[in-house]
Amino acid sequence: MTTRRKPFGRTLCAMITPFTAAGTLDLEGAGRLAGRLVAEGCDGLVLNGTTGESPTTSDTEKAELITAVREAVGDGVPLVAGVGTADTRHTAELTLAAEKAGADGVLVVTPYYSRPPQEALEAHFRRIADVSGLPVMLYDIPGRTGTRIESETMIRLAGHPRIVAVKDCSYDLLGTQKVLAHTELAYYAGCDEHILALYAVGAAGCVSTVANAVPGHIAAILDAFDAGDTARATELQLRATPLIEAMMAAGLPGTVTVKALLGTLGLPAGPLREPLLPAARETSDRLRALHEELTAA
Repeated sequence: MTTRRKPFGRTLCAMITPFTAAGTLDLEGAGRLAGRLVAEGCDGLVLNGTTGESPTTSDTEKAELITAVREAVGDGVPLVAGVGTADTRHTAELTLAAEKAGADGVLVVTPYYSRPPQEALEAHFRRIADVSGLPVMLYDIPGRTGTRIESETMIRLAGHPRIVAVKDCSYDLLGTQKVLAHTELAYYAGCDEHILALYAVGAAGCVSTVANAVPGHIAAILDAFDAGDTARATELQLRATPLIEAMMAAGLPGTVTVKALLGTLGLPAGPLREPLLPAARETSDRLRALHEELTAA
């Protein structure tokens, strides 16, 4: 099952976008954070995604972040740039800018709010795949966008030579398995609680938010499975569950909890941009305690 192609690597981190205390882009901090993530187990990074606060960064800032991270990690680390918007034309512009800035691929989320029907979704994704030479990772997250990329649509899109991967936050294991059974699309678990489950049925890896804080542990789950030690892989996934729940399922966006935790660890993070607000002190303290418990085990 793990022989499925991995166009962007296996363990990817949905990296936060660090800001300075004044709220401007912290390019030096982004480079340091990216270097740490790669050194500790990530073999690819996703920039300018939801966790990277893409709704509140400018087009110029998005390109600057890609360039800075590329300089920090070198040419051998796949960088996937989030370019998805609710506007096909704008998404195409961001795709071309990401290609120019040094990205290896683009992450294209389902257009949100307007809730396009499946025919329109398919046309949107094909338009973006045609606009540049970069491979495309589709982002299926109906809980945020209001629209699912249906399995039949995904299967048709798999025929496009540059649509190669999916970040899966659909919470539809049956639908995911159907696409895996009928296509060569590389699926990446976008929900940390599903990393091992999806990998076991043929996913290529994960795009993890929790990896911002524990990249080595996330990589170790997949390492154990690849080594044939499924019991160890299960143990590692379950040991991470308390931190995953606190970071991803406790009522706060992952961006908020990641920045709160990284701040306690002295790592580049900085403030959030509104409308997001910082986590309360007790939340930060709990995240730090869970982190220490996990990394000490």
